[in-house]
Amino acid sequence: MKILIVGAGAVGGYFGARLHAAGRDVSFLVRARRAAMLREHGLRLRSPAGDLDLTDVKLVERAALQPQYDLVILGSKAYDLDDAITSMAAAVGPGTAILPLLNGMQHLDLLGQRFGRQAVLGGQCVIASTLDAEGAIVHLNGHAGLTFGELAGGSSERAARLDEALNVQGFELRQSPDIVQAMWEKWTMLAALASATSLMRASVGDILQGPGGLAFIEGMLAECAGVAELEGHRPGDTFYHRTRGMLTEHGSTLTASMFRDIGNGNRIEADHIVGDLIRRGEAKGAKTTLLQLAYLHLKAYETQRERSGQARN
Repeated sequence: MKILIVGAGAVGGYFGARLHAAGRDVSFLVRARRAAMLREHGLRLRSPAGDLDLTDVKLVERAALQPQYDLVILGSKAYDLDDAITSMAAAVGPGTAILPLLNGMQHLDLLGQRFGRQAVLGGQCVIASTLDAEGAIVHLNGHAGLTFGELAGGSSERAARLDEALNVQGFELRQSPDIVQAMWEKWTMLAALASATSLMRASVGDILQGPGGLAFIEGMLAECAGVAELEGHRPGDTFYHRTRGMLTEHGSTLTASMFRDIGNGNRIEADHIVGDLIRRGEAKGAKTTLLQLAYLHLKAYETQRERSGQARN
């Protein structure tokens, strides 16, 4: 199976490195700057699950793409999605499966419009990783997981082939019979965490120390879950109670990556993670008061960042 990883950053680079190390036929679609860095230093991974120094990875740039790939794994940030779709288009043939690892749901609509809904799988990943100053991928803990499935639910011959190809050491792989439900549940948790910690510029534990902190976090989670329910994907009781427990743990240092991106002056996925949830909720008459306040804060940050000339990716 020929696999194309779109990008070689903290997410796509991690999973691509593990697949390459296991002998899979992997190529990385990268921009010129990243390609030069990888040619000079190789693809380096620092992880509690095992380090990798790969000097023989296959790199390809947009102009050289051919529709020869069985699987395209898309791990870009949402704000780079339009560019990623344009860049990878030449790699997608009639039988190519596309596995996006973005949060939220809007990317499924965009990919389906461009390549056809039947080409697109549902997917999500759990990993804490970043790039260091020299371009190495740093895995921040010992866990990494990837879940995928057919958007229509159930299983298929295609899913079975992907399960075999992606089952390698270095991350936990799971094929879900209801990937859309799993994606909605993760979105519910992530949107609540990102909205709460970004709006308050504080960890879960610090928010809970303030007056009304518990009610604020519970209200944010309830709004996110309410949108999911109106969309036909009510979070399961076990998931909801586990998530509530995580978000209401006194003394917790938990924050969202969006909160950390704001602190570092980086771009954020405000529209994809929070804005799209509000849009879907308002179309169904959901209460989104707290979400709208968080979204206003995020958009004000984006305006300030743009005005200050911080054009970092």
